[in-house]
Amino acid sequence: MAAFEGNLAISRPVEAASPDLSIAVLLPSYNEAAAIATVISDFRRALPGARIYVYDNNSTDGTALIARTAGAIVRSEPRQGKGFVLRRMFADINADVYVLCDADDTYDASAAPQLVSQLVDNGLDMVVGTRAAISASAYRPAHAFGNRLLSGLVRQIFGEGFNDMLSGYRVLSNRFVKSFPAMSSGFETETELTIHALELEMPSAEVPTCFKDRAPGSESKLRTFADGWRILWTILTLLRQERPLQLFGVAAALLAMLSVYLSVPVFITYFQTGLVPRMPTAVLSMGLMLLAMLSLFSGLILDSVTRGRCEMKRLRYLQYPGIHAAADEA
Repeated sequence: MAAFEGNLAISRPVEAASPDLSIAVLLPSYNEAAAIATVISDFRRALPGARIYVYDNNSTDGTALIARTAGAIVRSEPRQGKGFVLRRMFADINADVYVLCDADDTYDASAAPQLVSQLVDNGLDMVVGTRAAISASAYRPAHAFGNRLLSGLVRQIFGEGFNDMLSGYRVLSNRFVKSFPAMSSGFETETELTIHALELEMPSAEVPTCFKDRAPGSESKLRTFADGWRILWTILTLLRQERPLQLFGVAAALLAMLSVYLSVPVFITYFQTGLVPRMPTAVLSMGLMLLAMLSLFSGLILDSVTRGRCEMKRLRYLQYPGIHAAADEA
């Protein structure tokens, strides 16, 4: 695809920036027979020195055979779900730079050299190819709205980060991949990738890239509402794991306010008459305040545990050399 003018990524040779770095193109695939050969061909042309891996996820349309014929290294992952495929890819493949892309031919493979150069030149750990649709039908309105909503939610919780959190086009460093504790099973894996980078404050960037319609005969595997709820649940789960004091602190504040609200009439009656005729309300108010205190102290304890986990993840991340260190050693 021809590069767009303006801020969109423009292809340039990556070999000049990283002559000694190994590059692996990772293509998770499920029933992409209509597009996989084109995707492989486009990435081979864009990154002639890269190894191209296709991990087939129980396709029934001959995707694996077509990919093998097109010259890719084909492997399989029997557990259904993109998260399982990424977990297997990241465990099996060693490279200095990983180009991760959906195999549906909607992303611009010719932008890969620019994304890789951005990673290598600036010593980054992740570069996200944000989607700039080149036609009205390329990016469905429901998907675009959901992406903006969820990306905004993550920015509010975890700090300023990415505008296209759910992009399937990323370039990752070796230390990102090998320190990434993949836990999800489906499309929520992009959320995990994003929050992993934000939590460890990894140097990252976004580069706008062209996003086009799917190839004829290819169908989207993303279920707008079902997968949207799974992504939202993943965000809430990661909020509990990574920001427990925020979550339990808000719960404590709400419980405390409800307790005070219920107790005000009880205290007014007591000061006026010296009696507590609303005993059930008084007991309920006391119970809510106790729950508020328990929630607050639970958040404080879990926050200490989370800080220790974050420090361990950071130390694990630092065990692997950065992209500049790897280039210097080569």
